[in-house]
Amino acid sequence: MYTFSVYKRPAIVIRRVMLSRVAEKQLRKVPQHVAAKLLEWIDIVEEAGLEEARKIRGYHDEPLRGEREGQRSIRLSRSYRAVYAVVGWDAVRAARVEEVSKHGY
Repeated sequence: MYTFSVYKRPAIVIRRVMLSRVAEKQLRKVPQHVAAKLLEWIDIVEEAGLEEARKIRGYHDEPLRGEREGQRSIRLSRSYRAVYAVVGWDAVRAARVEEVSKHGY
């Protein structure tokens, strides 16, 4: 008897983070503690992988809806968010931070 688990594809662990030019520019203008929290998140992703970083409750990693469907956001402070998307093909994938901005309620 065959089991389903034999035929599962191994999960791709994303351990690379890229910053868009817009995000790099915005990162220079945000408060220092916000930039430090993003750099900490990047370190976690590069060491443990994106799936493990998503499990950390302090970042409130969540998918976005509407025009931003396919992107996700993480909380860097009470008012600042970073928006990222997973980009790439097959085994070469990375999390690309699209923007770092103040969240409007």
